[in-house]
Amino acid sequence: MRPHIVVIDDDEKITSLLRRSLAFEGYEVTTAPNGQEGLRILQGRHADLVVLDVMMPQLDGWEVCRRLRTAGIHSPVLMLTAKDDVQDRVKGLDMGADDYLVKPFALEELMARVRALLRRRPEQTEESNQLRFEDLLLDVDAREAIRGDRRIELTAKEFDLLHLFMQNPKRVLSRDQIMERIWGYDYSGESNVLEVYVAMLRQKLEEHGGRRLIQTVRGAGYVLKGES
Repeated sequence: MRPHIVVIDDDEKITSLLRRSLAFEGYEVTTAPNGQEGLRILQGRHADLVVLDVMMPQLDGWEVCRRLRTAGIHSPVLMLTAKDDVQDRVKGLDMGADDYLVKPFALEELMARVRALLRRRPEQTEESNQLRFEDLLLDVDAREAIRGDRRIELTAKEFDLLHLFMQNPKRVLSRDQIMERIWGYDYSGESNVLEVYVAMLRQKLEEHGGRRLIQTVRGAGYVLKGES
């Protein structure tokens, strides 16, 4: 499977250059003209690498990177910037970036950094798209959940919610983290939508006597773990 790279930059010349160059090297490339669109893309699909411009209007690259990490998205991030100050590089790395390249850059150097970051990926296996927790199996490719010998029918949002929990077992996820990852940063619908979906997901998982796996941590959020 070809590595998927997402390029987020408001400079159309740069996104066009990187789209062509990365595609020529055999990568699958998706581009976004701003931070909001880039976040939307990354919420919906895994990226093996994110190439992220710092200086963008409305939502700069530092904030995009921070939100990615807060939402539990750990794709490697290569930041591009016109600033060469040490403090700016430190800020990007502190926000969760993996590498930093100053504009104008040599295309050969960018490609070398891309290859280096992609080499850090864990090896893909046949079962890399199956997540397990206790007696619960989530097949990401088939978008199916199985508990014991019982197949569970999930809506798209229920699946996305369970997927997030399965990616972060035994880690407390705050309400804001979950809302940002599943419903988006500008969601303006019902305020109790998360509670409703957690209740529906629990009902399906616990049908026929299954013990509770999604626990409420009062004042903090939710966590996928067995009952103590």
